[in-house]
Amino acid sequence: MLIDLFKGMGVTLRCLFQKPITVQYPEERREQYDRTRWRHRLLRWEDGLERCVGCSLCAAACPSHCIYVEAAENTETDRHSPGERYAKRYEINLLRCIFCGYCEDACPTGAIVLREQFELANYDRNAFLYTKEMLLEPLPAAAGGQARRHPAREPALEAAAR
Repeated sequence: MLIDLFKGMGVTLRCLFQKPITVQYPEERREQYDRTRWRHRLLRWEDGLERCVGCSLCAAACPSHCIYVEAAENTETDRHSPGERYAKRYEINLLRCIFCGYCEDACPTGAIVLREQFELANYDRNAFLYTKEMLLEPLPAAAGGQARRHPAREPALEAAAR
């Protein structure tokens, strides 16, 4: 028991004379590891259409059941994604999320990614329920601020119009 006390004091004395590692947080930020997973984002194609096709594979892969996806059918006049369906409602409860990245791995279109934003603190529990509008990246400048048809679907759409 006395030997354990001296071992503990030895560790304390060794660390006592080392320079502390301090980061002045708001001004300075530590570099994150390459595989760090933080806030979820829903991506779009280059033409502005949503990548999410409402397949719910991300919700099925989630071990904490924090993702809810409600799918709806695309129409010719109201097209949200290049597929037959799109995610009408997409929600993630970040209070339940364990940031494992299984949703990112399960997505066949690469629609959901976990990006570098890690400042997720808030005082309101309702602020941690992220909706589709909060998760979607803004429209790219190439889309002109509005969604257009997906290039892979245009020949099929033109043939249907004839």
